[in-house]
Amino acid sequence: MQLDMTDASLNVYEALASKVRLKIIRLISNKPMSVNELATELNLSSTIITKHLNKLEEANIIQIKRQGHKKISALKVDTIGVKFPRRIYSMFNVHKTGIPVGHYTDYSVKPSCGLAGNDGFIGNVDNPKYFMLPERMNAGMIWFNDGYVEYQTPNFINSDEHLEMLDLCMELGSEFPFSNNIWPSDITFSINGKEIGTWRSPGDFSDIRGKYTPKWVPDNVNQYGILKILRITDHGTYLDGQPFTDVCLDDVPVNQEAWTIRFEVKEDAAKSGGCTIYGEGFGNYDQNIELSAFYS
Repeated sequence: MQLDMTDASLNVYEALASKVRLKIIRLISNKPMSVNELATELNLSSTIITKHLNKLEEANIIQIKRQGHKKISALKVDTIGVKFPRRIYSMFNVHKTGIPVGHYTDYSVKPSCGLAGNDGFIGNVDNPKYFMLPERMNAGMIWFNDGYVEYQTPNFINSDEHLEMLDLCMELGSEFPFSNNIWPSDITFSINGKEIGTWRSPGDFSDIRGKYTPKWVPDNVNQYGILKILRITDHGTYLDGQPFTDVCLDDVPVNQEAWTIRFEVKEDAAKSGGCTIYGEGFGNYDQNIELSAFYS
């Protein structure tokens, strides 16, 4: 589950703001439990336990199912991420480019694969040749099991401007037929032919619906990904603010008219679980792939 700083996430924060509910989460993380079992374990009445369970269920943290005369509670998610607003670096100017996910300029993909737009699938799913349809430009979500997609964007850095750092921001997940919340995949990022690093996506998520995913998309298929921010500086590369690789700006050939961005699941990846890229109108972030070139 991915949270942010909007009111839409408030019910989850409220659900977690209770010692009793945190104890319940710890208990049912080991095994699903009934109301009476939880009441006995926590030395509380069944009525109080039920109120706490309802709060957790409303926040989509647990699911409650009836087994005979018992109501059994089990965890619905195993990870909750919190995304804070990005910092604004006022000391640098920036050239910012948004790249729609369907505007790739090269690709080589293997099924399962496909493209989706606001009104439905674009072409036939699991057939790579449909990745060349002109209608691909309207895609808000693309996915593939193995291979790569590649994008190009103009280099707007002028001769009198000094590149200070590059930010690549995108919403990504793994790819599993329908979905699998625990399905790790190694996704490799490259810019201008230089491999930047590999991030392991934890899964292909459908535990809850994506905030912007169109209503026509079934509940049991890809709903949202994780927003990742790749930052390349003169002293290394960072992912979501944490050290990622030793690749520096000097290692990336940036003195060319167009820059190339590649997302790839390699044939020899340790975890080959595919890649899903979410763009505007899909997932939890209503944005396309964003490349920001900070300069002085």
